[in-house]
Formats: sequence, structure tokens, C-alpha cells
Amino acid sequence: MTPRTATLIGLTAILMWSLLAVLTVASGKVPAFQLAALTFAIGALVGFLTWIGRPGAAGALRQRPLAWIVGVGGLFGYHALYFLALRLAPPAEAGLLNYLWPLLIVLFSSLLPGERLLPHHIIGALLGLAGTVLLFAGNRSGGFAPGQVPGLIAAFVAAFVWATYSVMSRKLKGVPTDAVAGFCAATALLAALVHGLVEVTVWPDTPGQWLAIIALGVGPVGAAFYAWDIGMKRGDIRVLGAASYATPLLSTAFLILAGFAKPSVTIAIAAVLIAGGGLIAAKDMFRRRIQ
Repeated sequence: MTPRTATLIGLTAILMWSLLAVLTVASGKVPAFQLAALTFAIGALVGFLTWIGRPGAAGALRQRPLAWIVGVGGLFGYHALYFLALRLAPPAEAGLLNYLWPLLIVLFSSLLPGERLLPHHIIGALLGLAGTVLLFAGNRSGGFAPGQVPGLIAAFVAAFVWATYSVMSRKLKGVPTDAVAGFCAATALLAALVHGLVEVTVWPDTPGQWLAIIALGVGPVGAAFYAWDIGMKRGDIRVLGAASYATPLLSTAFLILAGFAKPSVTIAIAAVLIAGGGLIAAKDMFRRRIQ
């Protein structure tokens, strides 16, 4: 596989993730951990199906504990928080807070050994912060309802969890993509356990909600992880990192088109600030090294 092909595969993950919010909202009132268990089970099945005809693929599950901690911790922690956020908070605002993760990846990466935090990193971070503050200060309803605040906090923390997972994954390049199926399966089991302990089971009411759950498992909570893994390990990381800043804009646009959010000047400005801040912070990714 050429780097160009791997990069194109990685870009499909960004498109699939931009549908995560709208499909989650469309899935109905299924509790967060139950939804995570269902979708990750489907996502694991997607990976296991690719093992057909490849007897040695199962060997990818033999990984050191650190790989499992990072893989399962990142997938489970992020999606449990994200699904919870979309259940408790307005989807557009929660989505934009969550999509601070591309900016955080840039900031966290700049603090790794051999990297430095430069002025454009700081400027990008301040713009992203301004967009986040605007979501609260510009809320036309006079403020968020008390019951929505935990969801907004969950979305904010989810961004940090995914950024940490992504940066840590850079140190685990030797872990094959087939191992992601195991991470998804373990995440599904863990989510099912937590669901049984803290939630009341609620099944989808309509065929449309079932289709949304299946679509989540096949795409944003399934194939997207495998595509991203291929792109990060074999493709152009600079291109993929820069392209990820389009995700909050696409996600918000899909929510508005589906009728789950209303267009507003506040949301538009916040989206531009968050995405623009990320692009400025990641300007190094646009520069190609001269060989």
C-alpha cells in the first residue's frame, strides 16, 4: 500500500466521524453505555469479518498490556463521555466542544520530546478557547439548563481523552490494525458491564433508530477506527491532522441539515474560531519537507 492510498483511506475516517453526532442523536433515547456496547460490538464484528481467509490475523490480539490500556481506555473512555454528552446537552454545542480534540492533539504533540510549543500553537489554542467561551456567552436561551451542564463537561473531557489516546497511539506504531477489532470487542464488553450496573435498558422505538445504531457501528464506531489506524501508521500524518479540523464544521452542518440543531450566528462564529484555531496551530502540517 502506498502512502497516498493510506492517506486517502485515513481521510474517509474524518468523513465518517463527522456523522457521529447526527447518527447518535438519531438513535433515540438508548442510554450512553448501552449505545456504546451495541455500536462497538458491531464495530468489532466489522473487523473480525476482515479476518476471514487470514488465519494469522488473530495473532494481532497478542499485544503487551500498554497497547490494550491505550486502545481500550481511549475507545471506551472517549465514546462513553461523547454519547453521554449528546444525551444530556444540546448536540451542536456538545459536538463543537468535543471537536476541540484536533487542536489538543497539536498542543499535546508539541510537548513530546524533541518538539516545542511555538507562538502559532498558543494563538491557535486561544482561538479555540474563544470559540468555546462563545458557546456559553452567546447562548440565546439565557444560559444552559442545569441538566445540560454535565453533558457539556463530558464533551469537553472527551476531547482531552481522544487527544491523549491519539498522541499515545503514535508511540505504538508496531501494533497492527487487526488489533483494533480486539480493542472494540473489549470496549463493548466493558460498556455492557457498566450499562448493567448504572443504566436502565432502553431499546430503540423505531426502525430508523435501529438503522442509526447499525450505521454508527459500521461507520463512525467501526470502519473509521481501522481507516484512521491505517492512515496514521502508513499515510501522511500532516495531511490527516490538518484535514481533521474540518470535522466540527461538517458535524455541525449535518446536525443542522438533519434538523437536530438550528443555524445561528453564534454557532457559526464558534465553529470558525475552533476550526480556525486548529488550522493555525497545525500550520506545520501543511509544510512538506524538501527531500
